[in-house]
Amino acid sequence: MVSKLSLFRANSLPFPPVFFSSYSARFIHKPYPTSKTLILCVLSSTNVPYGPSLLKGKKLSLDDLRLASIGRNRDTHRGKIGDLDESIEKGVLLNEDDFTRVFEISAIRVPAKDCFALENRLRGHLLNWPRIRNIARVPGDEIEEDVVKLLGRESEEEEEDSVVDSVNRRISGKAEGDGERLSSVLHRDRLAKTFNSTGYLKFRNLAKISRPKRKRKTEKGAEEKVKEKEKEKGSKRNEMAMVEVVEDRGGADDFEGLLGEGYGSRGRWRGSTRLLLLDEKYSGEQVQDLPEAIKVLFAEAKMTDASLSFELVKCRLTLFYDYWSMIEILEAVLPKGVIVPSAFEMVGHIAHLNLRDEHIPYKRLIAKVVLDKNQPKIQTVVNKIDPTHNDFRTMQLEVLAGNHSLVTLVVENGLRFHVDLARVYWNSKLGTERQRLLLGFNDNDVVCDVFAGVGPIALAAARIVKRVYANDLNPHAVEFMEQNSVVNKLEKRIEIFNMDGRRFIRAMFSSDKGQKVTQVVMNLPKDAAESLDAFRGVYNDRQRDEGLSFPTIHVYGFSKASDPEFDFHERIRIALSEVAVDVKMRKVRLVAPGKWMLCASFILPKSVAFSRKKTLVM
Repeated sequence: MVSKLSLFRANSLPFPPVFFSSYSARFIHKPYPTSKTLILCVLSSTNVPYGPSLLKGKKLSLDDLRLASIGRNRDTHRGKIGDLDESIEKGVLLNEDDFTRVFEISAIRVPAKDCFALENRLRGHLLNWPRIRNIARVPGDEIEEDVVKLLGRESEEEEEDSVVDSVNRRISGKAEGDGERLSSVLHRDRLAKTFNSTGYLKFRNLAKISRPKRKRKTEKGAEEKVKEKEKEKGSKRNEMAMVEVVEDRGGADDFEGLLGEGYGSRGRWRGSTRLLLLDEKYSGEQVQDLPEAIKVLFAEAKMTDASLSFELVKCRLTLFYDYWSMIEILEAVLPKGVIVPSAFEMVGHIAHLNLRDEHIPYKRLIAKVVLDKNQPKIQTVVNKIDPTHNDFRTMQLEVLAGNHSLVTLVVENGLRFHVDLARVYWNSKLGTERQRLLLGFNDNDVVCDVFAGVGPIALAAARIVKRVYANDLNPHAVEFMEQNSVVNKLEKRIEIFNMDGRRFIRAMFSSDKGQKVTQVVMNLPKDAAESLDAFRGVYNDRQRDEGLSFPTIHVYGFSKASDPEFDFHERIRIALSEVAVDVKMRKVRLVAPGKWMLCASFILPKSVAFSRKKTLVM
């Protein structure tokens, strides 16, 4: 921490608004012989950001953690408080309770029916933290309907009748205040806001006539599903944070709280209430120290009925492990200087990591955090051990967390693909490139995919073009491609082969099928450019005037050269033994530092198709 000492006059304080969020200041008044006062200000720079942070707040002891676990839903929580000692003895990678932080804040306790209107009014002075609602419930403060009647509140039926009266006025085109007729635009806007998608909900008789019993049951079931989802969301939110009111009262009959004299004579709180969580900078402040907008609310409440009064209370906001993001957890657990892995590839339910050498000692810790922060979408976390070197393009993967199943379902371009990462190749990062390639196809094309894999391009093209011929050397990939064609109901529009790429090219163009091919896709960046020699002399057995088609070839490749486009173009010329090749080159993505993936598109030259230099097919 660096401290600075500065002297300045009291009549000039050039502090920007960010000053108070990045520095802590302590003012010391000193008498000065002149008419102006001298102020000594000690500034202490801090790196603690505004808002929730693991660097702020305070940790809880083991007893406090046990008490905190009672106040929230722990049925689905992964870390048990009672097993802390056992988990330490067993050497568990991560203790989730170490990330529990407590923040002391202030809140305004208000009636439940007024909380939303007051939230909009005090938006700039509320907590406004991510994933934390500004309105919190008070545990045990809800009341029964019978108690509401004893308190003099309106029943639900009276409230519904008042709403019906308001709707009737809107239907007749009259305003709620003076009864004047609304304009046609405002009238339609009022009706649109009044009636929801289920119809005239407030009119009981019309609802019985317009909706039959069967439909009503289905709607009721849908409403129950919505309520269940809301309960699930509420339980997840309870897993992240908990708000408690700190009772700071002198005795049993002392209800003044933090308001001072004049606010403690209202008696016990009546009715259900909510807490409006104030900004953290107002923690521990008295009413007279709060902003003017909040003071006005207390002044208005003091002039009205006692049941509408407000109360300033101290609260304790507890943030649990589930609240913090993956990056915040990893920044806290990894040593200083280690780059935090923030991105990974998703293949269905599998998270595919490419960890650096500095991450290897902490690979299982990183995998656990990735799994915890992305459930239930992610169920397995793997890391690539070695680069892809085999002919089948399969990767050596190590399962770090979750279940050990590498068979998953991937949805891309509206199609479903079953993939086994242990036996076939899949790269989700190329989804955008595949979509760009498909935009160049039309319903008159016939596509030949030489290295199809499980069929992400071939099956997507089958929905667009006349016919698709797909091939792959990996028998497991061919098996999955056949399965995916049946799952997506495209088996009648695609023909699948299992052979070497060069042999497949010569077999296709030596048959009658090759005469109709208009698009050829060669997505094997490692060897695709060298496989272009298979096109040399493919039409030697045919006459030049037979009306043969010369397809557009899309070939992918890698290049580490300083000029990758020129390097890849030269490799294509060498493979085709042709100098005059008009190639459209495009960079796809930067695979590694200094290594580009490129796509070259060109029409098969006639001189290459009728070349006398044939390729020896193995």
